Amino acid sequence: MRKKKTVTAEDIRKFSSGTNLFFNIVLGIFALSCVLPFVFIIILSLTKETDITQFGYQFWPKHWSLGSYQYLGNMGGQIFKSLAVTIFVTVVGTVINTTFVSTYAYAISRPNFKFARFFTIFALISLLFTPGMVPTYLVVTKMLGLQDNVWSLILPMSFSVWNVLIMRTFYMTSVPEAIVESARMDGASEFRTFRSIVVPLAVPGIATISLFTTLSYWNDWFNALLYMSSSTWIPLQYLLVKIQNDISVLAQQAAQGGATQIANQIPQEGMRFAVVVVATLPIAITYPFFQKYFVKGMTIGGVKG
Repeated sequence: MRKKKTVTAEDIRKFSSGTNLFFNIVLGIFALSCVLPFVFIIILSLTKETDITQFGYQFWPKHWSLGSYQYLGNMGGQIFKSLAVTIFVTVVGTVINTTFVSTYAYAISRPNFKFARFFTIFALISLLFTPGMVPTYLVVTKMLGLQDNVWSLILPMSFSVWNVLIMRTFYMTSVPEAIVESARMDGASEFRTFRSIVVPLAVPGIATISLFTTLSYWNDWFNALLYMSSSTWIPLQYLLVKIQNDISVLAQQAAQGGATQIANQIPQEGMRFAVVVVATLPIAITYPFFQKYFVKGMTIGGVKG
């Protein structure tokens, strides 16, 4: 009598060479489809404006031009000033947000903290029932007096309940209570335990929420629209929005005044693509440095023995 072969989990996970090739091709096409749009935008930002108007969007334009970027350069030092403001707001805001979120989530993740349920529900209520734009505006401008202040771009986004939920789950699944108890038995304070033991174990989770926060601060322009009436602390994203609006207005005014040649010289389409490149390229360059921790932070689901 023939023995029935037992199929193990390793046998199920093994694929034939043809299957592996198929999935590699599918994943390669998917990766290429993610990269191609951004490459296409870079090419269009380097295309001569008349070529876009006459021939449409092309992967290989007939004439290359830096006119869109030169137009941005004509803004003088405002571009670099706004870039510095955005970098400052992003770095400081990410540090503050990550500090608040990681400490709050650690407290409510510990089973020996008797108010953990209360503060968890408190955070969820603030997530489900937001105060709205008008009360937030009154608090920031009237109560805190942060009109035309750089902190009005930082404080409204300095705490994220969604990141708290991510970190709470991460602590509960990746930081065993036995390790924390061992540190307490050795005489370590709560702060020392958190700094020396919990933080090194939670680096993937902290890197994940840091990336989310960095993207939020980098792409934010609405707070500048609400709280900034002068050009002193205008971030890059809000400046680029203003540039796009000004280009359309200038082109319309020139065309209505009979200066059709001047209106045609303004790179309206190319400027829009150049603005996307300027706003996206720095964060796209930064992302690979977070990728290793980001993937681990999003996929880890339990304590490894």
